[in-house]
Amino acid sequence: MLMRTDPFREFDRLAQQVFSSSRPAGMPMDAYRSGDEFVVHFDLPGVDPESIDLDVERHVLNVRAERRSPAPEGVEMIAAERSTGSYSRQLFLGDTLDTERIDASYEAGVLTLRIPVAERAKPRKIHISGGNDRKQIDG
Repeated sequence: MLMRTDPFREFDRLAQQVFSSSRPAGMPMDAYRSGDEFVVHFDLPGVDPESIDLDVERHVLNVRAERRSPAPEGVEMIAAERSTGSYSRQLFLGDTLDTERIDASYEAGVLTLRIPVAERAKPRKIHISGGNDRKQIDG
């Protein structure tokens, strides 16, 4: 299992959208399984890759990033519709995923994580012995 939702976190996010006077910073995500790995894409347009922070603790993946305004300080803004600020997102990773081998890349404003399925969780064949495979014991 890749993740489970946290209803309180979603409620906080919705409340922030409703009661905030500024546009909230979002981190839209797509996730899917492809063979023996899970792939997660986060939209982070305009984010400096150096500001992205990833860590895993007890099967919780934390993603943090910051987008700063490209306008220099002291200028008069005519329009400021693009959200800036800090972004964060948590994914709850199942025990069947190998958190030691997560691969991360950032290209064209998209952060992509590849999380392999742990070897112990992959299906495997089990040999069944019987009949001719048994040794005879002389009594």
